[in-house]
Amino acid sequence: MDEIIKQIKFDSDGFVPVVVQDYRDNRVLMVAYMNADSLSMTLKTGNATYWSRSRKKLWTKGETSGNLQKVKELYIDCDADCLLIKVEQLGIAACHTGYRSCFYRKISENKILIEEKRFFNPDEKYIA
Repeated sequence: MDEIIKQIKFDSDGFVPVVVQDYRDNRVLMVAYMNADSLSMTLKTGNATYWSRSRKKLWTKGETSGNLQKVKELYIDCDADCLLIKVEQLGIAACHTGYRSCFYRKISENKILIEEKRFFNPDEKYIA
């Protein structure tokens, strides 16, 4: 595992971007960041674990919402500075706003259009 992590080119802040896709239909669900610790945890547990830049802590996807991501496949790009994770999305929504994908808005004719169904209201799901 350490040999894999040594091959990743983390940026100057210690992060690598991660594109997350549904392994069944290849829909891009989200983009997140990992550091060496979160990548190590992901490799050990099989649960997608990221670094939350806003909260400045490790974050296992779904720890609050229940919408876990089970890693099915993990890829590294040609420059070793970006990862692609194909996941089984447990729970219907990957986005904290209640949509299946974080990419639920489409820019069309100088407008932003919502292209997906919202599955939950985050104000009701994430209670402090």
